[in-house]
Amino acid sequence: MEQLLRVQNFNVSRDGFGAGERQSLERPFGHADPGDMFAWAGATASWPMRTDPGGSRGLDDYLTRDYANNIGAEIMGRNKFGPLRGPWRDHDWRGWWGDEPPFRTPVFVLTHHERPSFTLSDTTFHFVDGDPAAVLEQAREAACGKDVRLGGGPTTIREFLDADLVDTMHVAVSQVELGSGVRLWESPDELLDRFHLEIVPSPSGVTHHLFWRR
Repeated sequence: MEQLLRVQNFNVSRDGFGAGERQSLERPFGHADPGDMFAWAGATASWPMRTDPGGSRGLDDYLTRDYANNIGAEIMGRNKFGPLRGPWRDHDWRGWWGDEPPFRTPVFVLTHHERPSFTLSDTTFHFVDGDPAAVLEQAREAACGKDVRLGGGPTTIREFLDADLVDTMHVAVSQVELGSGVRLWESPDELLDRFHLEIVPSPSGVTHHLFWRR
């Protein structure tokens, strides 16, 4: 069975930004408020960080559960891993997620400044410098027959889209406008030469954009 490269539950603003400006240790998404961007997923029964019973069911919940379905590895850009730029000054920074990252697979972090791999709980982070096709080949091997998730941020997703490597993509578009930051798109219509698109509104206020290859 073919191993797919999937974008799962990626969030953008109504004006197409997947991250804000001025990312810092305290603000992983820059001036974007993650509460606005991710509220739809955090309200679901299947939200992995939920600590109380309850939560919504329906489409949002199904897509939240699907995040990990048949995923054997993840690829992410360095900006998703952390706010540091340039050569690693030390190896103390181990990501935003604490001692139990939510990925539970090998994770390949794209960077021009490699560092040794390390493992936290059931997630191993590898730091790789390569073109999208070469990194995807490494991730597929590590995924042991399962699919690979392309985790973002928007610049990384665009690199893999431009290399024509993405097979399916789910983007949740919130009603917030950021005005500036890092764009995923000017309009989703940019991708219609290569993808089918179905747009499904949710009672939570987001619109789910589901892409699959033509």
